[in-house]
Amino acid sequence: MTSSSRSLMILVAGPYRSGTNDDPALMRRNLRALEAAALPVYRAGHVPLIGEWIALPLLEVAGCQKPGDALWEEIVYPVAHRLLARCDAVLRLPGESKGADNDVRLALERGLPVYYRIEDVPGCG
Repeated sequence: MTSSSRSLMILVAGPYRSGTNDDPALMRRNLRALEAAALPVYRAGHVPLIGEWIALPLLEVAGCQKPGDALWEEIVYPVAHRLLARCDAVLRLPGESKGADNDVRLALERGLPVYYRIEDVPGCG
């Protein structure tokens, strides 16, 4: 990161539950993919955020029984929306995801930049 650029808080959005049929192993694999994308963002001097980093512990404490139940709906997407209110940008990873698509929609409505490749994030290219 150069002295002329500033550190950004970037929401890393992509598939988590999508395409997994709620298989916990596949959901963990998707989370690892999000985290793998977060590392170069961090190394470029930014603060990467993944909604599941906050939502998953909350779901556990709340007693969520399965993906998609009432507690899931109460917590997962609202966490991402609250994070977006504090973020400077979104990194949208490839793959089908209604939640990530909604994150992009909200970011664009707020005038935030959306990056579709890690290389496009300032300092990552």
